[in-house]
Amino acid sequence: MSNFFQDILAEVHQYYDGLVAFFPRLLMGIIILVVTWVISRQIRNAADRRLKKQMEDPLLAEFLATMARALVFIFGLLFALKALGLGGITASILAGAGITAFIIGFALRDIGENFLAGILLAFKRPFRVGDFIETGATKGRVISLNIRDTHLKTPDGKDVYVPNAQFIKIPLINYTIDGFLRYDFVLGIPTSADYEKAMNDIASSVNSIEGVIQRRRKTQVFVSGIAPGRVDVTVSFWIDTFKIRTTADVIRSEVFKKVQAEVDKLAGDKS
Repeated sequence: MSNFFQDILAEVHQYYDGLVAFFPRLLMGIIILVVTWVISRQIRNAADRRLKKQMEDPLLAEFLATMARALVFIFGLLFALKALGLGGITASILAGAGITAFIIGFALRDIGENFLAGILLAFKRPFRVGDFIETGATKGRVISLNIRDTHLKTPDGKDVYVPNAQFIKIPLINYTIDGFLRYDFVLGIPTSADYEKAMNDIASSVNSIEGVIQRRRKTQVFVSGIAPGRVDVTVSFWIDTFKIRTTADVIRSEVFKKVQAEVDKLAGDKS
């Protein structure tokens, strides 16, 4: 029995000696990881500031800065593994990168697909930070482009994270990329009224609203149909999304109220 306990005690001492010998490497690996994390974060912030000053598109600058941070952290992780005495594992990982990439790509194909889509979006730039876009059933303003997804803020205040691959697979609508946004609506004018004068008055009322473009894109009011007792008129106006002080929905509401006032005048004149 005493020999049995002595064997156990010898095994415990052996494990203890191994742990004591391994502890400095473990500590060094942790220090390398912490230092790498801090350095990668500083590099990301510095790159983000410098790239945004030199590039017109802050979305691409932010994405490249995030990529730089990821690369620095990966290199730091490899050094930490080497410090732990796992250099053989690191070499095996690098040597088998092709097979590993295939396996990971097959198992995590959705993540890889979103990652590659994020790179394409960053360089193709179908939208910028602040643009109002629509994809599928989601509408919102672009907040940021991440490695895996894109952060949108919906008009009702919800934060939606759309997978980047979705922008590649289905149509993407950008309402504000060139600064011009058009709205159309139809109204009926009684045939007994002077609808030519009414159309001019409606156009003047629409142009009086702040935010409606009057020069580069002109407001149009034209007859689009006829019906017994009325003339259907289409009103088309443009909003400058780069310069408006309020939202496009508020401007459209003001246009509706102005036009409705003109229609009420026609009804009053008729009576």
